[in-house]
Amino acid sequence: MSVWNVCFLFVYVLTMGGDHGVDADENKCDLFRGRWVWDESGSYPMYKGSECPFINPGLNCQRNGRPDTMYLNFTWQPHGCSLSRFDAENFLRRNKGKKIMFVGDSLSSNQFQSLACLLYYPARRYSRSITRQGSSFIYFYDHGVTIIYMKNGFLVDLVMEKQGRVLKLDSISRGIRWQEADILIFNSYHWWIHDGAFKSWDYYRVGENLYKEMPVMDAYRIALTTWAKWADSNINPKKTRFFFQGVSAFHYEGRDWGAPNTGNCNGETEPILGFMYPGKKYEAEQVIKDVISKMENPAYLLDITLLTQLRKDGHPSKYAGGMMDCSHWCLAGVPDTWNQILYTILLKD
Repeated sequence: MSVWNVCFLFVYVLTMGGDHGVDADENKCDLFRGRWVWDESGSYPMYKGSECPFINPGLNCQRNGRPDTMYLNFTWQPHGCSLSRFDAENFLRRNKGKKIMFVGDSLSSNQFQSLACLLYYPARRYSRSITRQGSSFIYFYDHGVTIIYMKNGFLVDLVMEKQGRVLKLDSISRGIRWQEADILIFNSYHWWIHDGAFKSWDYYRVGENLYKEMPVMDAYRIALTTWAKWADSNINPKKTRFFFQGVSAFHYEGRDWGAPNTGNCNGETEPILGFMYPGKKYEAEQVIKDVISKMENPAYLLDITLLTQLRKDGHPSKYAGGMMDCSHWCLAGVPDTWNQILYTILLKD
């Protein structure tokens, strides 16, 4: 047994207790609660970032000079079950002629790029296009499968009015394209917490009322409720599998994971051991769950928060080709697990 597995076993006993072994009963399976374990099989990573043509330069950490590779060799072990090994040929065959669409911010793009890399190999014929608005389309010819990223970080409308940039919290006018998808994965969070030069709106609007200030999570709840109502009215659950990507963690404060002398994710090479994250929860987690719970046809929540909180080592950090990045994820890397979970869920259809 490796040193890593000995450490994980020790933490497991401390965390779970000796009388609470993991039950393999599928009814007790929780894909989003578990731990990261060292892969002894040599199966990870599932592709080489240097060989995938779809990765944005800032996420291609190995090509950007990141010297350590241990972060590539961990696999997510859920509570009570195991993830299905991602099989690209099976995924394409099962989704022949379908459209898989990611709608959201750059974390949604992170997952989109990961899926594209998981499906790619040099002999597989494809075409790719990128719009001026930042959306991407990849078509795999042999199976007629299209994967799409639609850039839309708020989901609700952001418009220019005479007062400035206005977030219309109760309005979605660009959702017609979303209805084309057979598998639809939404995401929205990180743009809401931007401030200073990165903040991309000046006012909020709800109906005829214009607001200069509003608690961000109040605005977020109104916007997600608008999205949920749109989804209930416009998405046919018999045609479209419908997901929401939960909050993806960021690691800019070492005290969040019990390392007060650590400034950010730079130099981190190992995940956090065990099943629990010592830092705080994100307020948005509960907002998302509250909104989804009230939907007539609830989205399937890809609740990735914990599994990303435990991966302080998975960010590009200084190997992003520019500023320090402790928000996005290296590819290959953590988002491959998000798609492995998605694949595991879809296999149950």
